[in-house]
Amino acid sequence: MLIAVASKSGTEVDQHFGHAERFLIFKYRKGDPLQVEEVAIEKYCSFDPDHPFRHSQLNGIIEALKECQAVVTAMIGELPKQALEKAGFKVLSTTGPITPALKMAHDAVCQCSCGGSNLLDRTCLHK
Repeated sequence: MLIAVASKSGTEVDQHFGHAERFLIFKYRKGDPLQVEEVAIEKYCSFDPDHPFRHSQLNGIIEALKECQAVVTAMIGELPKQALEKAGFKVLSTTGPITPALKMAHDAVCQCSCGGSNLLDRTCLHK
């Protein structure tokens, strides 16, 4: 299972979705996370006080993360969250070390008998 994480430090989930200029991509398999890629993206947030919905930036992010089943970020606005969910991603907002956040994301997405909650129609690849 591939999971995208918004992280500035590289060890913590510590970045707001809109401020991220990169996502760390982890393969989560048998409870053992492995960072497999770092994806650079155009930052979603323009720091405009009206917070306009930025379709082209969001579509670029969705395309860049299309192989992932979940996105983990420290915070995310409601409109981008809804758009990501509509595109098929499970979106989790949390902070702290990446490894426990990856387990949370896996458990929210997983369809197999490992205890996941069967929220998305995707095949769990962690076996």
